[in-house]
Amino acid sequence: MANLKLVNVNKIYNGNVQAVFDFNLEVKDGEFIVLVGPSGCGKSTTLNMIAGLEGITSGDMYIDGVRVNAMATVERDIAMVFQSYALYPQLSVHDNMGISLKIRHDDPLYVHDRVKDVAQSLSLDDYLNRLPANLSGGQKQRVALGRAVVRNPKIFLMDEPLSNLDAKLRTKTRSEIVLLQKKLNVTTVYVTHDQIEAMTMADRIVVMNEGYVQQIDSPFNVYNFPANIFVGGFIGLPPMNFVNGIVKGNQFIGLDHSFTIDDTQVEVLKNYQNKEVVLGIRPENIYISTSKDDPNAFTAHIDHYEYMGKEYYVKLCYEGQDITANIDSKYDDMIESPTKEVKIYFDMKKAHFFDKETTNRIVGVK
Repeated sequence: MANLKLVNVNKIYNGNVQAVFDFNLEVKDGEFIVLVGPSGCGKSTTLNMIAGLEGITSGDMYIDGVRVNAMATVERDIAMVFQSYALYPQLSVHDNMGISLKIRHDDPLYVHDRVKDVAQSLSLDDYLNRLPANLSGGQKQRVALGRAVVRNPKIFLMDEPLSNLDAKLRTKTRSEIVLLQKKLNVTTVYVTHDQIEAMTMADRIVVMNEGYVQQIDSPFNVYNFPANIFVGGFIGLPPMNFVNGIVKGNQFIGLDHSFTIDDTQVEVLKNYQNKEVVLGIRPENIYISTSKDDPNAFTAHIDHYEYMGKEYYVKLCYEGQDITANIDSKYDDMIESPTKEVKIYFDMKKAHFFDKETTNRIVGVK
């Protein structure tokens, strides 16, 4: 177990191409951190710098208070699990899991006992004599995890380890990884582009975009208090809707419609009177209106819908603006209406407001 600290870390490649800008993060002993963001945001580069596979251009990295910038990968006591299983096809599960211990000349009896213990925790004890070719994708991934676990490293690094698995197996394996990490209490840094993995696995999430850290916080806070428009739009499925408009008194004027701002937000928006802001509203905070005289409701055109069982993902259009709403399936008669129209309203108590210029959040869910 170890703590990890990165201070003002930058990565610049030849040609003055910068992949990571002023990255700062302190990972507590035993914490599970997930780096998430779109392709090319710098998350894998950051992970590779932690592992020592990429050099740090500037800044400092510490493991248990020791600066490790110039320390070789093998000296950092880090175990890494890659997207590819990278198993030796000619070796059994037992020998694949124990290969690192064998290389460092540990006692064969210790290696055997250690592999058996880890295999049991990963439900692999019945497969120790099999070759990788005779395993399923999920079993191969557990072998790769086991190979990392047997070393008893200070830090686990995982680079999109579930991306090659089907949806059902991904769900099962991510639960297994979380349970294993909590059991071992090993400091873990996990990279993914999948926001669901980030939300369900992490103690804290690091959201990245274009090489910059956008927000570091718990899954709850990242979802409910997004630091800016990018985080609000990236975290959440379907993503948050954004509407440009102007604040006038206790009204937000946008989409050729007047939305009453919740009392808790009026005071915070006082410096934005008669200024343009961006309203953010999550699909689950958009509702069907059944009242004929609801002043907050407006009628939108249904472009498309996806039936998800308990709810519909409905793609709407109003005044040229695309809007996505999660609508309870009890309203199926309205969603599937031949008129292709539905009356909706925003729950303004759950609205977020963002500065149009900086894109930072002004006020959000209380």
